[in-house]
Amino acid sequence: MVTMKQLRFFDGLARLGHFGRAAEACAVTQPALSMQIKELERELGVELIERRPQGLTLSKAGQEIARRAARILTETRDLADFARQSGAVLSGTLHLGIIPTAAPYLLPPLLPLLREKYPDLDLHIRETQTEQLLQQLRDGSLDLLLLALPLDYPDIETVKLFEDRFLLAMPSNRRISSRIRATTDLMKEDRLLLLEEGHCLRDQALAFCELRRVENIDTFGASSLSTLVQMVSNGMGLTLLPEISIDHETRHGGIRLMRFTEPEPMRTLGLAWRATSPRKRDFIAFGKLIAATPAKRKGLANVRA
Repeated sequence: MVTMKQLRFFDGLARLGHFGRAAEACAVTQPALSMQIKELERELGVELIERRPQGLTLSKAGQEIARRAARILTETRDLADFARQSGAVLSGTLHLGIIPTAAPYLLPPLLPLLREKYPDLDLHIRETQTEQLLQQLRDGSLDLLLLALPLDYPDIETVKLFEDRFLLAMPSNRRISSRIRATTDLMKEDRLLLLEEGHCLRDQALAFCELRRVENIDTFGASSLSTLVQMVSNGMGLTLLPEISIDHETRHGGIRLMRFTEPEPMRTLGLAWRATSPRKRDFIAFGKLIAATPAKRKGLANVRA
């Protein structure tokens, strides 16, 4: 008989593609995981894994069984969540995923409120890029995502929280008339620094500001806004900052901020969860708490009106 343990181990192996990493993720020894995979192959009567010198790959049957195993495991988690819904709102375990361009700015004021209002909540946080978050939401590793919208997936439900405007950051010693607002033409005069490939904020900045025509774009492999701010403050170019980051990223000075011309570019931040999840009540309560979080915008005093 196929067991949930076997499916969980195989799911980990399929996702991570490595026996050692899968064993670590499943909190078992590598021989124990390997034995369970072999038992699953014997039970199903098919070869799930093709072992090659360059590493392992899933067989054609293994790929389909991996998809089905992930769905079974997710539905099992949703079943357990449904059974717990008779309890208090936002109690028990919640696995939250959040994008790196929101986590440092939204979590510090949010976490104390969560502890105060929902002391029975056991929150686990995963910070990574959107693509990985969506994958982990689908496979059941995460319950809820805080990220940029929209998302166009029929199996994922979303709710908007607020709009987050972009501002242009430049070195503090750069001379610009107070009557000028940021435009694409202004950015063409200097090097534009953006996050590395894979960050949704990079794509949003390019799209919203029609910057795909700008030739002097440089990413430098930067993976954080703080790194970009340091580059800007040292005269290496310009960058775009979301408004929620301003208080945090302007603490040490070195940059000046400019509003964009109307309509100002912005992103929409919101929550996303599996449409099959029975915890919508929890997720809506979580979103309301974010909306009630005090918005600190001290850094906006540095913005050119």
